[in-house]
Amino acid sequence: MASAAEQLASTINFGALSKATELKKRIWFTLGALVIYRLGTYIPSPGIDPAIMEQIFQQQAGGILGMFNMFAGGALGRMTIFALNIMPYISASIIMQLMTAVSPTLEALKKEGESGRKKINQYTRYGTVALASVQAYGIAVGLEGMSGPGGGAVLDPGSFFRLTTVITLTGGTMFLLWLGEQITQRGIGNGISLIIFSGIVANLPSALASTLELGRTGALSAVFIVFLLIMAVAVITFIVFMERAQRRIPIQYPKRQVGNKMFGGESSHLPMKLNPSGVIPPIFASSLLLMPLTVAGFAGGGGPEWVTWMTTFLGRGDVGYLMLYIGLIVFFTFFYTTIVFNPEDTADNLKKHGGFVQGIRPGKNTSEYLNHILQRLTAVGALYLSIVCIIPEILISRFAVPFYFGGTSLLIVVSVTMDTVGQIHSHLLAHQYEGLIKKSKLRGRRG
Repeated sequence: MASAAEQLASTINFGALSKATELKKRIWFTLGALVIYRLGTYIPSPGIDPAIMEQIFQQQAGGILGMFNMFAGGALGRMTIFALNIMPYISASIIMQLMTAVSPTLEALKKEGESGRKKINQYTRYGTVALASVQAYGIAVGLEGMSGPGGGAVLDPGSFFRLTTVITLTGGTMFLLWLGEQITQRGIGNGISLIIFSGIVANLPSALASTLELGRTGALSAVFIVFLLIMAVAVITFIVFMERAQRRIPIQYPKRQVGNKMFGGESSHLPMKLNPSGVIPPIFASSLLLMPLTVAGFAGGGGPEWVTWMTTFLGRGDVGYLMLYIGLIVFFTFFYTTIVFNPEDTADNLKKHGGFVQGIRPGKNTSEYLNHILQRLTAVGALYLSIVCIIPEILISRFAVPFYFGGTSLLIVVSVTMDTVGQIHSHLLAHQYEGLIKKSKLRGRRG
């Protein structure tokens, strides 16, 4: 069976894609949904002066707003109806995962299966509405106090502006959540991830154009631009290799006799990813580090004393900033990994199904063995995330590269691309198998 699958995989091409009608419908639906999302990123929120907003965001480009604007595909900088993007849902999902790990009630609900999962998803949506409303209100209040060289960002400040902003931005987030679910069900790939992916990719052409323009004017040498492109390919290759890397732990199932026949005795494996935490650690670390810079930018150089100290001694690209960034990535990598993978639950599930790790006793010993492997894999994963995320900081601070190369954005782009291509590959394999089955049936009838 494995060799047949490999042969089919090697024969898949665009001709096979043209014959897979169902897959073509899914791809067109996904592209159409993403086009609707991109159009929404240009519909302005009511009561905002776009020219003033552009001036303000140019001043805040190095802060947390700049990072969120990158994820939103420029929608936050233009203050459109999709300014919050899907980030409130991501935050609500992370909070729900954390609560599931510490709340016995939610943990029991998670173990109920499909019904429990639906309830948790419902709670996550409620949390998304609450977070989006709070963030939208904070943005509305903050916008009323902002002003650029041309005047205030808000045309008519007041309660009505705050109410309309909360309704508009919260409604935009919930629409994107619905659109992402439609992509997942009727399209190809994970809808939420593809929305973030398209927002990041949308900014790449202008960023590359800015880099080439700096090369034309002589601000960046041609040799450095070529080196930058080679490094980008190398980093992408490194990310693909690390994201696909996994430790396979051999699992053995004992034989059992039913009547006169023997069943079981199969050998399998338990895959453990090298980076089980995904892109969550860099997002959390970046948010915490860029928060003081953003607060200081809004305060106009004033604000609390700790903000002034942070901006002075932890400037972006400085040694202190880089060391703290690495420390936060390592901390969140270990912290989040303990949430997404529980060695005790895995060991209990293996024991219930009669499986065991070769040479390790079931139960507590298996749990300790899995935890030992998990700690080592997490250490390597934390080092990998630190390397990938430090590269863009060095390029931006030392070489004035005008776009966010690598880091969280590149991790998201590569991961989503791999997942989407994998799903397309699976659909094509299923289509190929269906064709072979139909041919075999026809030959059987003729015979």
